[in-house]
Amino acid sequence: MRKLDDRGSASVELVLLTPVLLVVLLFVVTLGRLAEARAQVDGAARDAARAASIARGPDSARTEALAAAGDRLAEGGVTCRSLDVQVDVDGFQAGETVMATVTCAVDFGDLTLLGMPGSRAVAATSAEVVDAYRGTTR
Repeated sequence: MRKLDDRGSASVELVLLTPVLLVVLLFVVTLGRLAEARAQVDGAARDAARAASIARGPDSARTEALAAAGDRLAEGGVTCRSLDVQVDVDGFQAGETVMATVTCAVDFGDLTLLGMPGSRAVAATSAEVVDAYRGTTR
């Protein structure tokens, strides 16, 4: 009767488990990127609302909010396939509230080993009180 030999079984196990471990690692990286993007989009919405609240008028509030959101996301290293900044400036006067909503389609295209979908939308909203001491245009 022949005795079974275990030689080479560790190599076979390693070959079978390595792709699974790589997929798990890439999935963790994707989740980390998504969490970081959510934090950066929250910050971008906060910065956009603050920039709009100290702007001199409704038109400049929209422009300043878009610039502030774009700058914050660029500083954070977040790449958006599409960036949408909505600013609600109804009743734009001292003491009223201005709201900014930032929506970013976070790009996962460089994580091709997982075959991830191209992007995932992340949105955040923030509100600020319009600054009573800002300079105004008449």
